Amino acid sequence: MWFSAVAVPSSVVDVSPSESLSPGELSILALLVEAPRHGWGLATTLAPSGEVGSIWSVARPLVYTGLRRLDADGFIKTVGLERGDRGPHRVIYQATPAGKKAVARWLGEPVEHIREIRSLFLLKVVLAQRLGLDIEPLLVSQRALMTPLIQFLEARLEDVDADEEPTEATVLFFRLETAHTTLRFIDHMLAATRAAKRRAARKKT
Repeated sequence: MWFSAVAVPSSVVDVSPSESLSPGELSILALLVEAPRHGWGLATTLAPSGEVGSIWSVARPLVYTGLRRLDADGFIKTVGLERGDRGPHRVIYQATPAGKKAVARWLGEPVEHIREIRSLFLLKVVLAQRLGLDIEPLLVSQRALMTPLIQFLEARLEDVDADEEPTEATVLFFRLETAHTTLRFIDHMLAATRAAKRRAARKKT
């Protein structure tokens, strides 16, 4: 039996409008919350070699598909054109209040599936930092999900006979190590975030 997810109570993760959007589309939206951009600039940032794309990449055609959907759903709007010297003019987009609300909610939700933690959780942390949001609520809620997940994986690993089920034992051990590494990362980020808040508070007094 392969472990893929831990059930999360509805009180922890509520249904939100952002659930209908993919992580790629939400990444586009988050970057437009950060600053107005055109599709070419977004595609560059979300390319595998880009600042955000190195974590979660979105192919150039999907960036433009995402922009059309976000526009149709009222999450972004056109705010201008950038005139090209040789090529066509580039449309500049900006997030609407509804788009900003969707991004803020998405970035505050923990990642449920262990297979997505290494990429999607890091993506959320980085985007939240770029937007100047307080990442502590996300870190705390993600940590709350990690503790029972680790306990589940440890118990499951104890029940598996590595000689009889080597593949399952290997996968479980890998996911357990991933969970432990993520927990250490969260604790480090929480300590750094809280220390920064204390320093900022001292500067005000």
